Amino acid sequence: MAAVIFFALVLFIFFLGIRIVRPTHRGLVERLGKYHRFAQPGFQWIIPGIDRMFRIEVTEQMVDAEPQEIITNDNLNARVDAQIYFKVKSDEENVKASQYNVSDYRIQIVNLARTTLRNIIGTLTLKSANSERGKINTELQKTLREETSKWGLEIVRAELKEIDPPKDVQETMNKIVKAENEKLAAVDFATAAETVADGTKRSEIKKAEGIKQANILEAEGEAEAIRLVNEAAEKYFVGNAQVLRKLEAVEKSLANNAKVVIPGNTELVNVIGELAGVVPLKGIQKKK
Repeated sequence: MAAVIFFALVLFIFFLGIRIVRPTHRGLVERLGKYHRFAQPGFQWIIPGIDRMFRIEVTEQMVDAEPQEIITNDNLNARVDAQIYFKVKSDEENVKASQYNVSDYRIQIVNLARTTLRNIIGTLTLKSANSERGKINTELQKTLREETSKWGLEIVRAELKEIDPPKDVQETMNKIVKAENEKLAAVDFATAAETVADGTKRSEIKKAEGIKQANILEAEGEAEAIRLVNEAAEKYFVGNAQVLRKLEAVEKSLANNAKVVIPGNTELVNVIGELAGVVPLKGIQKKK
């Protein structure tokens, strides 16, 4: 009976000391209040009542720096909020540092981020603070990395969540932005109109150049035709100026008359016979 009780007690103590560490966590085992060993993910067993295990998450986490009112360099109150992304490094030394070098790293990060934001934005105007968010994020992340280097943490990134000016200032800024947008729209419209005008002007110039070129080509064609006529006249009518004048007279006559009678012994018959379709007469009968 005593053996059964002892066995049951051993099983109870064994099951009481079982600890399971998930892959997203690491464990620190303390024995009688003193660091004893590092626990990797998986099955772990500690001595109940003597050992104590602390599980620390090593995945990326996020804390909100909480909204706060910050006075900018131009004496305006801006509502500022930021988010900090971090994680505990998974090796033994850094996990130990996250527990033994800082009381509560989540609270400490929030307080440190708020203080750092006041120092950074306090040196900037409201306009520059809004336009230089990337620079503020970089400076905030750099400061947090330096200050938390002994806490076993990795500051992954820091991002400004909002920088809101007072309501009246915001309205004024909106009016300024609207006016600037209207100005840009007017400039774009003027530029577009100028572009259309330039296009029309170039089109008219091209049209005039085309007409000019056509006139030149027409004149050159007429000149070439005259040159060919002159060459033909010189070739076929050299020394026959009288015949040429007769041909011109016949041409004028044919323009207004359907029939022309030409004596058979006329020297123009052979020249214009086939051209005009005129058949020469063999003879003219005399009246008896």
